[in-house]
Amino acid sequence: MTKAPITVFGGTGFLGTRIVRELFEAGHRVRIAARHPRLPDWAEPGDPLEPLVTDVRSEAEVGRALEGAGGAVNAVSLYVESAELSFDDIHVEGAGRMARLARTAGVETFVQLSGIGASPTSRSRYVSARGRGEAKVVEEYPKAVIVRPSVMFGAGDAFISRLAGLTRLPVIPLFGHGQTRLQPVHVVDVARAIARLLGANPPQRRLFELGGPDVLRYRDAVKLLQAQLERERPLLAIPFPLWHLAALLAAPLPGSPLTRDQVFMMSEDNTVGEDVGTFADLDILPRSLRDSLPDCLSTQASDSSSSE
Repeated sequence: MTKAPITVFGGTGFLGTRIVRELFEAGHRVRIAARHPRLPDWAEPGDPLEPLVTDVRSEAEVGRALEGAGGAVNAVSLYVESAELSFDDIHVEGAGRMARLARTAGVETFVQLSGIGASPTSRSRYVSARGRGEAKVVEEYPKAVIVRPSVMFGAGDAFISRLAGLTRLPVIPLFGHGQTRLQPVHVVDVARAIARLLGANPPQRRLFELGGPDVLRYRDAVKLLQAQLERERPLLAIPFPLWHLAALLAAPLPGSPLTRDQVFMMSEDNTVGEDVGTFADLDILPRSLRDSLPDCLSTQASDSSSSE
């Protein structure tokens, strides 16, 4: 294990906060690099945690965050583009910049977070940017480790909270017939995997795909939430062309709840492929969505009540 600090870009995000904690608990010094960095709620005075203001579009700020680091993780995420930020800015140019400066700084291990299905040829602008970002990272840092999780869940996530919201409707709309296969993975398990990759004697693989133990159709995930929440509602199949039309109509709205990228992603399976590193290579037994639902839902309920 390196004594040099590990820099976590995006260390205040949904996954980034968990990565910071797993690294800290493994005995590492951690730099939390983000545009608006902050120490986690659980941090105590004297903990080896250093918040650093870092915009991944800034050569100087990224270089400063990597100076003297023994490892680095790119957990920066952007799911919806704006006039100020594009997918290319963050997932292609930003990722390439981090990888290049990490190699220049002599960083021993660079871990790039991506997603299952990442491909430059994807119809989704987001997924395409992820795929081009992977290629850029490997070009700049040939020994980089690419980690592709399936859809992540956990306390405060978007996946479970959105499904739970749908169960309040009188009729639950499905993407197509709800046959798209998912392999939901707990965010803490992904963070633990990354900590292992930055620890002593990691597996000598360069590509990992991380999914939970259960492969579920989208409609089955919805039914699982219905059963857990005791909200039985009829399911309505809606063809994908209608979803694309709805996304186009919603696009001008601020904070649109639906984008064409989301529709494209829901039309393709999101499961672990063959000939890739998995949790098994890291000696991690991932937890299932079914077993984790009660804790995730109770945490979201308590967060909701505390904010009222």
